[in-house]
Amino acid sequence: MDSTTFDGKLFTVEEARKTLPLVRAIVGDIVRQAKDVRERQERLKRLHHSQVKRSQESDADNPYREEVEQIEQELRRDEEKLQEYVDELLELGVEFKDFERGLVDFPHAMDGRVVYLCWHLGEEELAYWHEVDAGFSGRHSLLEDSLTSEKPLDTQDASE
Repeated sequence: MDSTTFDGKLFTVEEARKTLPLVRAIVGDIVRQAKDVRERQERLKRLHHSQVKRSQESDADNPYREEVEQIEQELRRDEEKLQEYVDELLELGVEFKDFERGLVDFPHAMDGRVVYLCWHLGEEELAYWHEVDAGFSGRHSLLEDSLTSEKPLDTQDASE
């Protein structure tokens, strides 16, 4: 992706690192909330399975009906809260990628193209980047020489 056509926020390495404490807190909330959502979904599946076995009984005789309704309400609230957290990251310009790993990408300009500065929950600092189409498996260390230049976007193409 050409950095001159990218219309979102582009982070310098320094900006991304300064944003990381807030991102770390939000991502921690997302991972915990996503785990709660998965657990409620599993509980709901088990209860629905129990309801199918009791399908001959009337709703009034179904001991799981109220519990199912409560879990469905809690699940909707949890899913809404989860989306609020993801939206919070998007407002910062950070792209959320993975609910289990807590993976995020910070768009960054490198050599006239957009790449991602990559971080996931549990990493102490922002230390990796990857091409937009490479994903997590294509990560490179930020210590590589290829990321030494952070020229402003408007001067990148003119100086090459």
